[in-house]
Amino acid sequence: MKQSRHPLAWSVAMATFAFHVQTFAAADEALTLDEVTVTASALNTRPTEMTTPVEVLRGDELTKRIEATLGDMLNGLPGVHASGFGPGVGRPVIRGLEGARVRVLSDGVDVMDASTISPDHAITTDTLLVEQIEVLKGPATLLYGGGAIGGVVNLIDRKVPTYVPEKGIEGNVHLRGNSVADERAGAVGVTLGAGQVAGHIEASKSEAEPYRIPGNPSRQEGAFNDSDSYSLGLSWVGERGYLGAAFSRQEKEYGLLAHEHIDCHTHHQTEWHCGGHGDHDDHDHDHEHESDHDAYISMVQRRWDVRGEYADPFAGFELAKLRVSHTDYEHDEIEEGVVGTRFENQGTEARLELTHQPFHGWRGVVGGQTSRRDFSAEGEEDYLIPTLTRSHAVFLLEELRMGDWRYELGLRHDWQDIDADGIRAGVTAPDRSHSGTSVSAGATWRFAPDYALRGSLSRSQRLPSAEELYAFGPHAATGVIEVGDPDLKKETGYNIEFGLSKLTGLMTYDLSVYRNQISDFIYMADAGTDPGDGVREFEYRQRDAVLHGVEGVIGLQATEGLKVSLFGDMVRGKLKGDGNLPRIPASRLGVRFDQRISAGLAGQVEAYRVKGQSRVADDETSTSGYTMLGAGLSYRGQANEDLGYLLYARANNLLNEKARQHSSFIKDEVLLPGRNLTVGVKFDF
Repeated sequence: MKQSRHPLAWSVAMATFAFHVQTFAAADEALTLDEVTVTASALNTRPTEMTTPVEVLRGDELTKRIEATLGDMLNGLPGVHASGFGPGVGRPVIRGLEGARVRVLSDGVDVMDASTISPDHAITTDTLLVEQIEVLKGPATLLYGGGAIGGVVNLIDRKVPTYVPEKGIEGNVHLRGNSVADERAGAVGVTLGAGQVAGHIEASKSEAEPYRIPGNPSRQEGAFNDSDSYSLGLSWVGERGYLGAAFSRQEKEYGLLAHEHIDCHTHHQTEWHCGGHGDHDDHDHDHEHESDHDAYISMVQRRWDVRGEYADPFAGFELAKLRVSHTDYEHDEIEEGVVGTRFENQGTEARLELTHQPFHGWRGVVGGQTSRRDFSAEGEEDYLIPTLTRSHAVFLLEELRMGDWRYELGLRHDWQDIDADGIRAGVTAPDRSHSGTSVSAGATWRFAPDYALRGSLSRSQRLPSAEELYAFGPHAATGVIEVGDPDLKKETGYNIEFGLSKLTGLMTYDLSVYRNQISDFIYMADAGTDPGDGVREFEYRQRDAVLHGVEGVIGLQATEGLKVSLFGDMVRGKLKGDGNLPRIPASRLGVRFDQRISAGLAGQVEAYRVKGQSRVADDETSTSGYTMLGAGLSYRGQANEDLGYLLYARANNLLNEKARQHSSFIKDEVLLPGRNLTVGVKFDF
């Protein structure tokens, strides 16, 4: 039988499969999904009550999934893929969207790095030190900006203590290694407290060599990744809340795979400007670096965080929540030991949320947010002129619970001003101002004790970024010449989504189908010109686009100790009229077996098929499909009353498949790692 290509048909088929299997299951062994609260929902809603799908990783599940990059950690969740640029860079792709359309947050405020500027820039997240990850999918995440038109990834950590440890001290130590890159990594975190004061200290370090790949050559040259970080935090904790601050620092070096040198002199006649958007002092860029690698990034970020929550702050409100962060980020792009280009980004963001008490049944959050980003690049490839971006927003989220129904309404308005400081295309770059309004409405219906049906409608507006407006010049890491457009308008997305979940019992599932229509979608298009040396020119353009898809997971408790899960996702992205959107992930379908062997001992086997991607944009090549097979084993034990531990081992790509990520900008030059084994131990005290 020919398989239907329509996402709704696929969703109905999966739901039908679930209901048929459940018919044969014994209903007297009801099992319940683990319930947590989602801090990024503002109202601390449980995942099963939200009007849009959410994935939450924490505890042992999170520990066993840890990878060097955030994208690789989240890859495999329904609707979530990775856009890799080697082992040091992995950005999450949610429902076909990435970069500026997926906001990565540190406990509710932006990470404020340079990862949205280019696919070769890493997200400054130390995955070894994260305690919980929340992935909110779809543009209804408008509390964090219309820019989050694809979704939000919220990272929860412990660097600012929120409570005083009961016994005065608690912490953990985590050690892990991986065979494919001779990786060695470790992290430690300790929280101390007495009375109303708590302090936290944590640190991590990891080193990885170029990883092994199937075939010949046996290693992906240049694919190294080294990082280390630490943080110090201190908090006052009272009966009604807490107020604390933390300082953190991260250093990271990673290889620039497929780095292509672009000769500025060769392209002088085409007016591409290398190393001269302004008068810069380059005396500190001509030093030799200690690393032996040909092309790589050396990054350092310093970050200050202030966080606080206070219950019943004044009449009519039950909670006040404050988040303030400042980031000082810089990285050098180094080729043959010499700094070619330095990127600097100083950002500050503040956010205040006030949760009001119920009023005629409605309970909600009102708040405001402001941010400032001062960005500059100087050197051989300063294809982005210095810019100062100021953003402000107000937002409102309300919920109403009536019997088996939960309704949700959201509203947000954004203002953005960008001051440009430089010469672009021979003329002074113009300043730009934009504003946008986003609204959403949704409902969840618990129509039976074990079931939930959800739906949402949203209109989200994303304001163009400085990179999309002002880029003008060659970028060796991506091997293209980028040309922005100062006249770009804001994007407007209209999204509709429906989901069906079964929450308890031998059979559980969560299925979603969605359609996202975006007017004036901004994308990089091949300009059809070749200035020389095989380097292509890409322009930021706008056209209407549509993305639609389906995703889901079905779990069956086959026996007391065995759970079988079927999971998959599919997304299609097209420009209206004609043409496909670039780098849209291919469809994926897989099965997972989770076996509880004995008390504390568990095993897992997972296999999934990624279909070949032939629906490509004009400037793309197709990507072959591949099958991934993996297995894992873990043991959770208790050494004594105060010391617990987790031992785990995970084998990936057991078939040693030659695999490429279609969502990666450099997928034609770079293979994914070959057969490998990860082992680790984590102690909790």
